[in-house]
Amino acid sequence: MLYPSIDEMTQKVESKYSLVVAASRRARQLRDGAKSELRSPKSHKNVGIALEEIYLDHIRFEKGK
Repeated sequence: MLYPSIDEMTQKVESKYSLVVAASRRARQLRDGAKSELRSPKSHKNVGIALEEIYLDHIRFEKGK
């Protein structure tokens, strides 16, 4: 089972597509050296860490123009 589940994640953002954009942007930031505020992430991959950060409200997704 995936953590966090897609059903729980869609409550944090407007749509699945917004979630993909937010997670991919954050994963790229992590890949480029940004530090995560998570103490013990369940995932060891950048996309998984990004999704955990979004779920736990460590980062917020703001709709752009």
